[in-house]
Amino acid sequence: MDLFTWTALLGDGLAVGSIYALTALGLTLVYGLLRVLHVAHAGVYAVGAYAGWWAFQKTGSFGLALGAGAVAAALLGLFLETWFYRPLLSRSPHVALIGSIGLFLAVGDLLRILFGPYQQSLPALAPTPVVGMLTAPQLVVVGAAAVLLLGVYGLAEQTRLGLGWRAMAQDAQTAAALGVDLPLMSRLAFLVASLLAGLAGVLVGAYYNQVYPTMGAVLAYKGLAIVVLGGLGNLWGTVAAALLLGLLESLAVAYLGHRFPPEGVAFVALILVLLFRPQGLFSRARR
Repeated sequence: MDLFTWTALLGDGLAVGSIYALTALGLTLVYGLLRVLHVAHAGVYAVGAYAGWWAFQKTGSFGLALGAGAVAAALLGLFLETWFYRPLLSRSPHVALIGSIGLFLAVGDLLRILFGPYQQSLPALAPTPVVGMLTAPQLVVVGAAAVLLLGVYGLAEQTRLGLGWRAMAQDAQTAAALGVDLPLMSRLAFLVASLLAGLAGVLVGAYYNQVYPTMGAVLAYKGLAIVVLGGLGNLWGTVAAALLLGLLESLAVAYLGHRFPPEGVAFVALILVLLFRPQGLFSRARR
């Protein structure tokens, strides 16, 4: 393959991996604090995509579409944390997991009832080459994801909120005894995670120019695979795993075509990691 083809593959892989990173980062954040696999996060992502699609239809503004997706997803995330997850935290983690799967399915059915079972178009970004073989959607997605991930890094590493999250993740009881407001930390974690998922949903809708009720299904299992690959609870390992998976999927499409679907890359990677490095590719010892 020539340089232009490699550039196109790299751009697509980074764009897809950036979207995976935005969604999986929320999963990792929730798991790191509450030890809950938040499968319904994929439903929040789909709600954000539909909110962005609706706003774009009404206004024609991609910026307002991003804002609408972020707000709708954030509000849904706060609702789920308060009225769904918090009452289940005193029970077995399996109860929350099973409930989360059911909630994800319910969100998909609700979107199908409200908007119909067919794909909706979100033509916010024209797929024309801008720099070499890189297209406008690829540059917008990668750029937006980079800004958001840097924002999360600053929030997690440089603020009192991030300090509270780290304290809660290491020892919730000790953190509470030292004055950390655990319910507030949990609500803010869901807020940030859901906001990222909503933005990712709108970016995906614009990148592929399609929004549909079950769009979170593939992301649900890929997000869980990325969380495991990156090391459970490791935020930046999750980002690295997401980018790696995006690049591997892009190469799989280029070299294998339809002989091996790109959706299978996540399964193969997950199986190999569970066999040879079950703690995750980028895990690190707790301090």
